[in-house]
Amino acid sequence: MTTAATSWVIFQRSMRYTLRNPAWVVFGLVQPLLYLVLFGPLLNRIGEAPGFDGGNTWQVFVPGLLVQQGVFSAVFVGFGIISERRSGVLDRMKVSAAGEVGLLLGRMLRDAVVLTAQAVLLTGGAFVAGLRAPAGGVLAAFALVTVVGLAMAGFAYGLALLVGNEEVYGQLLNALMLPTLLLSGVLLPLALAPGWLAGLAKANPLSHIVDAERSLFAGEFTSTHTLVGVAVAAGLAAFTTWFAARAIRSGS
Repeated sequence: MTTAATSWVIFQRSMRYTLRNPAWVVFGLVQPLLYLVLFGPLLNRIGEAPGFDGGNTWQVFVPGLLVQQGVFSAVFVGFGIISERRSGVLDRMKVSAAGEVGLLLGRMLRDAVVLTAQAVLLTGGAFVAGLRAPAGGVLAAFALVTVVGLAMAGFAYGLALLVGNEEVYGQLLNALMLPTLLLSGVLLPLALAPGWLAGLAKANPLSHIVDAERSLFAGEFTSTHTLVGVAVAAGLAAFTTWFAARAIRSGS
């Protein structure tokens, strides 16, 4: 089978599994919705702070939540592929006519579809809460966060295949993801941070993607933040896909 054919078959299989277990999608929305409901209203009092420019504070807060959703909904998919590898399902697929890269791409496409659905629901709730943003910018932001989801899914699958143990994988996620998210400015603009912290955050690829999401929500399609963020997201997606493909091949 070609890579495209394998990807489509695995995508269909993965989507059927997800639709039979919709609780996973719902649980994935709980955390950002809690931030939206419990933390978002507090922003109304700080609209004049640096990074908000006196505008709609939801335009700053919601894009950060979308990136956070893209990261968290993707990195946990690694647990599933560890289970499939242990049970022998992955090995049986690999010795069939299925292409190895397609085994990953099909799963990653499913992850991207689930993330996009979550992003639409989250943003819809934000519009009810008070978000105002141009439709074109929101759609472009959805596309960008989908690329982020693909990148993080590739990283998750590659790391999970290399580690091969749920406990170790979970500990690595905690060690890597928490500081990465804190240094990305997902909740508050890094303009509020002291100079040393803002400088450190610039080395974090996610911080550029968060800036791009906020620029898109403001309708700034060709700003430096947008162009840099798109380039970073595309580069991450390409690298992590290569990383995951290398990991699944090395496990042959």
